[in-house]
Amino acid sequence: MVEQTAGCLVAARESAGDAPHPVPVREALAAVRDAPTLLEALRLGPDLERSAAAEGPDGADVLLEATRGTDALTASLAVRALGRVGGPASADALVDLLSTGPDHLRDAAAEALRGVTLTERALAPLAEAVAEGGFRGMLAQWTLEVWGATEPDAVGRALEAALARCSTPAGRAALVETWGLLHGEAAEEALCRLALDDTEPHASRAAATAALGDREPDAADRPAATAPRAPSARHDALAQVADDGGPLGSVAALALSDLARPPAAAESPASATPAAPAGPFTVAQLFLHADVDGDLSRAGQGDTGGIATLLVQLGDALLQANPGISRVLTVSRGRPDDAALGLVHLDRRGHHYLSVPLWGPPVPAGRAWPLRVAVRRGLRRILRAAGRVDALHLRMGDVATMVAADVADELGIPVVFTLAPDPNALVASRDAAGTLTREGFGEADAVEHLVFRERLLGRLQRRADHLVLFPRPQLADDMARLMGLDVRAEADRVTPVAEGISLEAVDRAAAAVTTATPPARERQALDELDRLLDTLPAHRRRLPLAVSVGRLNRVKGTATLVQAWAADRRLHERCTLLVVGGDLADPSDDEREQLDAIDAVVPLDDAASRGLLLPGHRPNATVTTWLAAVRAGRPGRAAAHGVYVSSSLKEEFGIAILEAMATGLPVVAPATGGPATYVDDGVTGILVDTASASALTEAVHAALDLAATPDAEEHAEQARRMVRERFGIAGMADALSTIYHAVAPTEVAR
Repeated sequence: MVEQTAGCLVAARESAGDAPHPVPVREALAAVRDAPTLLEALRLGPDLERSAAAEGPDGADVLLEATRGTDALTASLAVRALGRVGGPASADALVDLLSTGPDHLRDAAAEALRGVTLTERALAPLAEAVAEGGFRGMLAQWTLEVWGATEPDAVGRALEAALARCSTPAGRAALVETWGLLHGEAAEEALCRLALDDTEPHASRAAATAALGDREPDAADRPAATAPRAPSARHDALAQVADDGGPLGSVAALALSDLARPPAAAESPASATPAAPAGPFTVAQLFLHADVDGDLSRAGQGDTGGIATLLVQLGDALLQANPGISRVLTVSRGRPDDAALGLVHLDRRGHHYLSVPLWGPPVPAGRAWPLRVAVRRGLRRILRAAGRVDALHLRMGDVATMVAADVADELGIPVVFTLAPDPNALVASRDAAGTLTREGFGEADAVEHLVFRERLLGRLQRRADHLVLFPRPQLADDMARLMGLDVRAEADRVTPVAEGISLEAVDRAAAAVTTATPPARERQALDELDRLLDTLPAHRRRLPLAVSVGRLNRVKGTATLVQAWAADRRLHERCTLLVVGGDLADPSDDEREQLDAIDAVVPLDDAASRGLLLPGHRPNATVTTWLAAVRAGRPGRAAAHGVYVSSSLKEEFGIAILEAMATGLPVVAPATGGPATYVDDGVTGILVDTASASALTEAVHAALDLAATPDAEEHAEQARRMVRERFGIAGMADALSTIYHAVAPTEVAR
């Protein structure tokens, strides 16, 4: 079945009637060029597109001229506006830009072509972009999907020709996946053939197999009370692949279950008035870029950071919240086998962990855009199988949130969105610092997709039934400046909610480090820490620990922290540095980048002898125990009065910082964002510009001084009390539960 494309439903909910009457294109372009900041220019992009749509083909020349200038931001917005003017001249210009423009304009052209009618000249370069993959491949696939809804044969021929030229497994898989989005018997016959072709790479066979289950089922594919029908060709193909077993067999088994779903007409459209709910009150929460399990065994690995810890602890707390919630669905990435197992017993009350099955190795969030179709398919499967879902809580402006908002519209599920001003705040800060300019914007946009992400964030902000905000200093002013959001005017659908941590886990860890006979789990964690500390030289076992916990990622500033510590002799001789996080055995590209940067200043094969401990990621329960041990010390191995250091370039809230403060550790934290709302600078911690290595060095010195002052215990108690009173996970769960019940469809007693 060719489903409604992602973005169509979101766009349909945005009222064009609220926009001012469009000015001429030349005037709108001048406003973009003259905007005093990059962010203000970005937010004028939709006005430019409205002007282009109103002026029509007459505005094409002035827009095309703007694409050739040195102002890369204006050029990018002009390309997108070309997609709104109509006429063959603008379409031809977009095809030329797609084929020969600089990278950021090629991306913009692939997106803008979605707004014009099918152009034969564009089919081959779009198919080539799909095969090349990446962000542009996602945009090209999306455009071909839109065109294929009305011209499936033309798009199918272009994909078939591209497939004949493509030899890479990933490229073939992307082309096959795109073919699977088309109507018609020709596409279905091709998918059956490819799924059964033993000479095809596994990735493209998997794409064909999954697509066969994601098409409108024939009557023969659905269970019926009448006499059984002969199985369809697609059913036969899927059954044969399933019988072969292995990874492809798991994909086929899921596809067969998809074929057996009810017809689309039986599902509630977004425009329908929701029926009164039946069964337990259910909330779904999503974070694609982590392997989330109840034990948090992968915390700190890849992109599995503080958000994974939060979702696990929050999901458990929601089951005890007031007003009540009976079923929590936590959705993350996984394999086909994981996806099938998660759907078993989904009707039961409790906290369920469910997987969107993804083929191939995990990829970081910034490179996950090509997963659009697979994520949409997996989310639909989960939410359909779950039955009634009363609210879907989305976080992050990423590919998963992008498609989840549309699936929620399709299925009539209210959306709660945690709005963080990313990338808007990053654009504003780099603009102010002079590190991002109009002329250099294209290079940054080609890598970070700033225009697309800013637009996505705006659509999500307008579409959400309720917005959750992180508390931060000057919240109302920041949201108005960065997001154009009037918090006071929209108070009925905007609520600041502080994140929280499990105080029970912190208390258990604190007790464990002060008793001779800790419980088995904490004993195991302490033994592991002791073995790690035993690798230090003898003279370092008298020093306190400076500990940092988090993903090995540039935004976390891990390498900057190591460089600052190693470069300052006094700091290096004053404390041992313990960095917890990352998959050291099989690092991702982001992790490898950080490890290489660390190795350049402290050779990894000699790190312990130099006072740097890198154990890699550890389960959250282990980390909590280690934090308590950093404060209490380990006799003969590490002195007491250690500190916690967050070197993150940005931290909207900071779960790990709160966990450290709950143990009484003085913390070093970013001076912007969430930490500034709860760190008492100079008392419970030090707020610092973490982008500056020298400032970070001085901040760690200051934190060590705080840990050693006569008032240290009083300050530690102040930190613990603050976390307990303001940031327990139970309080967060109660606040969110109230929001979920407010947005849910009309309720009946449960």
